[in-house]
Amino acid sequence: MLNYLTAGESHGPQLTGIIEGIPSGLHLDIDEINNQLKKRQGGYGRGNRQKIEHDQVTIVGGVRHGTTLGSPVALVVNNRDHAHWNEIMDPVTPETPENTLRKVERPRPGHADLVGGMKYRHHDLRNVLERSSARETAIRVAIGAVCKQLLEQVGIRIAGYVQQIGPVSTDDQLELDVTKIENEIANNDLRIVDQTKVDEIHDLIDKTRKDGDTLGGIIRVVADNVPAGLGSYISWDTKLDAKIAAAVVGVNAMKGVEIGDGFKAATSFGSQVMDEIDWNKDDGFFRNTDHLGGFEGGMTNGMPIIVKAAMKPIPTLYKPLQSVDVNTKAVKKANVERSDTTAIVPASIVIESVVAIELAKALTDKFDADNVSRLQEQVAAYRDEIKHY
Repeated sequence: MLNYLTAGESHGPQLTGIIEGIPSGLHLDIDEINNQLKKRQGGYGRGNRQKIEHDQVTIVGGVRHGTTLGSPVALVVNNRDHAHWNEIMDPVTPETPENTLRKVERPRPGHADLVGGMKYRHHDLRNVLERSSARETAIRVAIGAVCKQLLEQVGIRIAGYVQQIGPVSTDDQLELDVTKIENEIANNDLRIVDQTKVDEIHDLIDKTRKDGDTLGGIIRVVADNVPAGLGSYISWDTKLDAKIAAAVVGVNAMKGVEIGDGFKAATSFGSQVMDEIDWNKDDGFFRNTDHLGGFEGGMTNGMPIIVKAAMKPIPTLYKPLQSVDVNTKAVKKANVERSDTTAIVPASIVIESVVAIELAKALTDKFDADNVSRLQEQVAAYRDEIKHY
């Protein structure tokens, strides 16, 4: 089984990821992993930290001469900003007045600050925000990039893009495949497919920044050429769409998930939602539409997987909201930490990454994943089997 673990704090020395279950024989393109990390740092609406960090991955285990060994793959992304936080984030030196100058005592509404402090008995809420920060998603993007390279070995491709920022929506074009999506989003710094909306969204972000406010939005992910039968209907915890939904909500600031038409399906008639079944000699069984987003009964049905995620605005506001000091209990304005006006653009990379991770998990659960060549052989044989069902 494929599993992963991450460790590290926002201003700590590094982020670390360990992936268990990557097959042997996978040639890793480290430049492509770094390309994904670079994309995560980009996008209109980002804050000043991205001028400091230049994320690059270092592989420290599980790979030799560019090829995976079958043992756990260990990845590291260094935090360049740690140089400015060395004393404050020192894991060994005892606490002193000098190294606790950046205490956080006024929790930000909408962030993990207050509840995390209560749960873990922290009265310096920096102990909470350093781990709850979205900085951790950098290492998940690196892990997702490895999983994407594994998926590509069996012909599965995936792309995430921004469908809406704040109140401004772009066209919901269900016919877009991964190649078309990648071609369109490369033409702007918002990762949107509708080029006519770029100026309007730029203006919205600029105004929001001047107002000291933040924006959320909607992300859409599409995965092509996924074979039918990943996941299972036999138990609630084997349903792949449920696992993907959990992974998406596990990303910072995500407050909703849709598979296919999602909530729109709830207001439609069954005849408008169910994907009618067809068959031909070349393809076998297929659906004429994809309203259900590639899933039936918790299993992939061979159609493109379509996942949408709703992201709330970032809770750090440069015009802070009311809060209460956790030590004095005085009503004050919330702490202000360096942040973005909107992180919807990098979040589309993160959501793409976690969906890729879950698909890679499902793939390695179903097939012998000790070696990439054997995996390819088994997937090819399975595709042929279901084609002739």
